[in-house]
This record gives sequence, structure tokens and C-alpha cells, in this order.
Amino acid sequence: MRILIINGPNINMLGIREPELYGNKTYSDLVNMIGDYCDKRGIDTKFFQSNYEGAIVEEIQNALSNFDGIIINPAAYTHTSVAILDALKAVSIPAVEVHISNVDSREDFRQISFVRKYCFATISGEGFEGYIKAVKLLEERMGESR
Repeated sequence: MRILIINGPNINMLGIREPELYGNKTYSDLVNMIGDYCDKRGIDTKFFQSNYEGAIVEEIQNALSNFDGIIINPAAYTHTSVAILDALKAVSIPAVEVHISNVDSREDFRQISFVRKYCFATISGEGFEGYIKAVKLLEERMGESR
């Protein structure tokens, strides 16, 4: 199985940005944790982080025929980007939406998610472990379709 893990704006600032919400671990810590977990399970991963909406859209488009699943934390674009939603719909790859913080308990505008309209599951507020849960959900989904 091949999984593309996409992270949006400011996720590269983990460990610095609002540690009371996101903790003290860095983006590198996140990548290493997910990578180690997936390596042990024989899952190929690609990590992509961008602060630019168009780059995220292009990465999703490039996933067509190359990945079995997508884990996406669009960060601030969660609440604004129809383009990312449309890209996910266009490639039709099973996707899980992940948020490190519990966006549903934060400001009203953070409770709106465009990508949720495509993703088959959303994990919010489970910190870095939410990404591992997303991998497990994709594994279950792929097991059902094999």
C-alpha cells in the first residue's frame, strides 16, 4: 500500500506555533513517527507539506495512479479551499482528514471543513496519534477493497 500524507500551511512550524494547542514536537518528529509506523507495516509513504494551496492541489493531482490512499491535514485551507476538495474528488483516492487540535471546539470558522465533504473519515484532536489512526483506517479500507 502507498499513502500520500499531505500537510498544509504552518504545519512546518510545529513545535514553535501555539504549543498549547499543537504540543512541542516538530514536523520532523511527526514525519519520523508516521514513517516508523508505516515502515514496520510495509507501507510506502510520501510526505508533502506546503503553505501554498496550488502546490497542494498539484500534489493531489499527481497522486492519481500513484497512491492507494491520502491522509490530509489541509490546516487553514480546511475552511476555505474548494480547490483542494475538487482535487480530491477528481482523483477519487480514499482520503482521511486529520487535525492535530480539536477544530470542532475552536473558533466557529474552524468548524467548517470543505475537504470533509470528500474524505471518508475525519480525525480531530488526537494530536500526532491521529495520523496513525488515519493509517489504520486506510489499511482497513484497503483490506475491504482487495
